[in-house]
Order: sequence, then C-alpha cells, then structure tokens
Amino acid sequence: MALLGKTKKEVKKVPAVVAYKAEMITSGPTHAILRPHITEKSGMLSQTGKYTFQVMKNANKQSIARAIQVLYKITPKHVTLLNQPPRKVFVRGRRGVVPGLRKAIVTVKKGDKIDFV
Repeated sequence: MALLGKTKKEVKKVPAVVAYKAEMITSGPTHAILRPHITEKSGMLSQTGKYTFQVMKNANKQSIARAIQVLYKITPKHVTLLNQPPRKVFVRGRRGVVPGLRKAIVTVKKGDKIDFV
C-alpha cells in the first residue's frame, strides 16, 4: 500500500556463491599470516625449530596452524601468540605512534624446516 506516493524499497539479495567467494578472499586458510617476522632473535630461534610470523589481530592458534600447513606443508607442533602493544615515539619534535602487532611463534617437529626465500 502506498501512502502519499511512497512505496516500499526492494532489497537486492546477493547470491550465496558470490558472498562465499568474497568471504574466501578475506578469510581464506592463509589469510591469518601476514609475513615472517625476521629479526636477529628470530633467526636464533629458527635454529631450534621455532619460527616467528606476524599475524592478523583476530587470528587464533588454530587458524595459524592451518595456514602453516597450507603454505609450508608442515604440521606445527605448537603455536604461541604474543601481542606487542603500540608505543609512543617522539621524532624531530613531533609525537607519533609505532603501531603494535601480533606475533606467532610456531614450533615444528625436529627435522622439519621452513625456508624464507
């Protein structure tokens, strides 16, 4: 029924296949890992079978383990998560913020290796 010439707006539905593909792009199995976190300390840890990665803020241990399996074909033994808080800096007379990050330390079985090339 139209009162004063107004009609109901029709809502367009997105097909389920398109919505599923969009979800896969933003939340696929490898989406949890951003990049390897390469420092002097992480280089020393990698000799003992522990590898460090920067991960998404909302990533959990299960999604990180699944991403390692898909990317490197290795089953992780243990995953540890660390939150590094943002810190305030003062450079050239201006205040700023170095953004925080979330790191994952992935332990693999003895004999397994991850190559960062």
